[in-house]
Amino acid sequence: MSIVYILWLRQIKRYVRSRARIIGSLAQPLLFLFGMGFGFGPTYEKAGNGSYIQFLAPGIIAMAVLFSAMFSGIEILWDRQFGFLKETLVAPVPRIQIVFGRTLGGASVAMIQGMIVFLFCLLAGFRIENLSHLPLAVLFIFLIAMLFTAIGTVIGSLVEDMQAFPLIMNFLVMPLFFFSGALFPDKGLSNVLHMAMRLNPLTYGVDGLRGGLTDHFIFGPSIDVSFLGVVTVILLFVGSYFFSKIQV
Repeated sequence: MSIVYILWLRQIKRYVRSRARIIGSLAQPLLFLFGMGFGFGPTYEKAGNGSYIQFLAPGIIAMAVLFSAMFSGIEILWDRQFGFLKETLVAPVPRIQIVFGRTLGGASVAMIQGMIVFLFCLLAGFRIENLSHLPLAVLFIFLIAMLFTAIGTVIGSLVEDMQAFPLIMNFLVMPLFFFSGALFPDKGLSNVLHMAMRLNPLTYGVDGLRGGLTDHFIFGPSIDVSFLGVVTVILLFVGSYFFSKIQV
């Protein structure tokens, strides 16, 4: 049986068995969706920008995927502590296959989280503009999940302290989320914030996801897919390098 399939299946089983993880990981996205969506909705509409839920929902879906994907890296620390990582590292397979299997498993879990939040967005009043573009939106959910699971794998390979990992993740996750265009449009921003958004990989994921669901792109699907795809491939190889350096 392929090591990629084994690691992918293991990640899925872990997720399905943990009801607390499923419920807990939904709390923050739903708080942003309903709290900000209905709280700032009237102000957003008075400014002549239309429905805030229509604008916000793709960003919240991306948020759910981002958080789940990034924090999947902590499982490397758990596996190191309980010995499973040592068994994985002695397997006679290239490290890139191990990293790809772990990344694919974490990305699959993050995609499930994103799809659950997507259903809540529909309940909140979000509507898909063009159903024929729905597969494109799913593709961007997958790309976001793969990219940030790969980042989580890199960090999980570098960090040995279980308590330090969440702190580092929060230090990275919150700026990535807030400066991605998930909560507010990029019109009228200062040059510094505008540049920060352009350099943020999540910006291209949010743009692609929003375009797939609402038909409104900033960069266009080809640029979004290319940027996310190239960065993900680079991070997979970087992750495999640092993963091979882990001492167990």
